[in-house]
Amino acid sequence: MKAVNLRSFKQQVIKYKRKMRGFLTRLENNPPRKLDALAEELDKEVWQEVDCLTCANCCKKMTPTFKNADIIRISRHLDMTPAAFKDKWLYKDNQGDWLNTSRPCQFLDTKTNMCGIYEVRPADCSGFPHLARKKMTDYMQWHKQNIEYCPATFKLVEKMMDRVNAGKK
Repeated sequence: MKAVNLRSFKQQVIKYKRKMRGFLTRLENNPPRKLDALAEELDKEVWQEVDCLTCANCCKKMTPTFKNADIIRISRHLDMTPAAFKDKWLYKDNQGDWLNTSRPCQFLDTKTNMCGIYEVRPADCSGFPHLARKKMTDYMQWHKQNIEYCPATFKLVEKMMDRVNAGKK
């Protein structure tokens, strides 16, 4: 497993983002048979190649959506009230979602790329980047977004393009 080079990753995204998003849209509209099984297989390959602790781009550039259960669990862990937790670190967007007020995430140790609340992190974080979900087509919108931020998602889509396109030949 190699360390993620974020500069190189950003260049790859600039070069291939449009092509990958188009591919994902085509998959969403006309999914090949056994797409979910392919995603599951590729998920295992991707995690042999991508080390999140050398990246943490998701924690640096994105914010999870904090559900009420997340807020209660994390505030309890930090010995705070949910209201104090929200006041200190979150804001409510115009869709009613609770999000981090700043980036990188306040719980990211930028020296180690480790989460300071890993054991109680938001459900959105623990599920990220949603690669091998059942019914992959339900997550296409997230994959289209995440290829820009997550090397693992980018790698999954790259591998999927190779496999699906090879199957058409």
